[in-house]
Amino acid sequence: MDYSNGNGDRRKHPRIIREFPVEWKISDLPRAHGAVTVNLSETGLLIESVSDLPVGEKLNVVVLFPREFALKSLRASAEIVWKEIYWKEDWEGFRYGLRFTEIEEEELWTLQQILRGRFQIGEISAFCDDGQKQTTNPKQGEL
Repeated sequence: MDYSNGNGDRRKHPRIIREFPVEWKISDLPRAHGAVTVNLSETGLLIESVSDLPVGEKLNVVVLFPREFALKSLRASAEIVWKEIYWKEDWEGFRYGLRFTEIEEEELWTLQQILRGRFQIGEISAFCDDGQKQTTNPKQGEL
């Protein structure tokens, strides 16, 4: 079954737009790097990063998200299938389309629960440039 977002974009799996921190590393190297998700689906994710990587690169990714009073994670192996230079405000970096190449059954179940709004995502806090804390607390099942 295909999913259409109404803009002519047909996908087999719907995506949710949600920012989560991501830790990634090239499969055979020990050093980890940071990124942020733009959207997620059962088959992959879109991330933003300042690192310049080639299409076809294999990555180990860890998506982090708050759950109750802990930080939970979702681990998978992925491949970069496309990239583009991306600018926003005072930031310049890259957007990468990642396709999952390996994901454990339990990790896939967690991802499916997040995508369907059945996984209670905890309070998300961030500090603004002025040092003030901003907090959002999604409603039950809301992503």
